[in-house]
Amino acid sequence: MTHEFSDCARCPFAIAERLCRNPNGKAPDFCPTRDLSQLTKSSLKIYEKVEYAEFAKQASIQEAEGYADRDLGYAQVRPTKTRIEEIAEFAQKMKYRRLGLAFCIGLRREAKIVAEIYSGKGFDVVSVICKTGCRDKELIGLSEDQKIVPQEPEAMCNPVLQAMVLNQSQTEFNIMLGLCVGHDSLFLKEAEAPCTVLAVKDRVLGHNPLAAIYNIDSYYRSLK
Repeated sequence: MTHEFSDCARCPFAIAERLCRNPNGKAPDFCPTRDLSQLTKSSLKIYEKVEYAEFAKQASIQEAEGYADRDLGYAQVRPTKTRIEEIAEFAQKMKYRRLGLAFCIGLRREAKIVAEIYSGKGFDVVSVICKTGCRDKELIGLSEDQKIVPQEPEAMCNPVLQAMVLNQSQTEFNIMLGLCVGHDSLFLKEAEAPCTVLAVKDRVLGHNPLAAIYNIDSYYRSLK
C-alpha cells in the first residue's frame, strides 16, 4: 500500500541505491518513481515541445559544465562556477540578449553590481526595484501597526508591477534578487519570461537561508 503523497525528502536509501538513480534500485513506499509512472510519461511529453526540449538540454549541459575533472569519475568531480557565472553562461547558451532583474530595495547595492556584471557580458539588462509605483501599503489593507514603521507613509512592494515592467520590456530571462517571501511568488505568477533565482531574502542570515540548516544541531536547534 502506497502513501498518499510523495515524500522523497525522507527516502532512507543511499543515493546510488535509489530507484530514481538506478533502474534496479530500491524504493520506499512513498516513491513517485515507482508509483507515478504514468505521470512520468506525461512529463516527458512536455519535453517534446521545442521550447522545453532546448531549455532542458542547455540546463543539463550547464549543470555538467559546472564541474571540473569529470573524466576522473564522480568521486573526483569538483565545482568550479558560481551561480552568477552559471546564469550568464546559460543565458548565452539559450541565445538570450535581454535579461530582467527584479530586486529588493534592500539589495540595491548588490543589484547595481549584478547589472554591471551582466551588462559587461553583453546583455541588455532591464532592472526594476520592488517599490516601483510608490503606492502606500494601506492600498492592500495594512493597518498602521502592520507596517514596518507605524504612523509613517510606507510604499508597498509591487512584484506584480515588477513583472509587468519586465513583460513590457520583452525580457527573455528574468533574474530574481532578494524578493520577500510571497512577493517572489506573485512575481513568478505574473512574469511571462522564464525566471531564475540569484539570491533569496534572509534578513538574519545575510541571504543565506541554508545557514540555519547547517547549524540545525547547534545554534538553530530550536527550529526542530
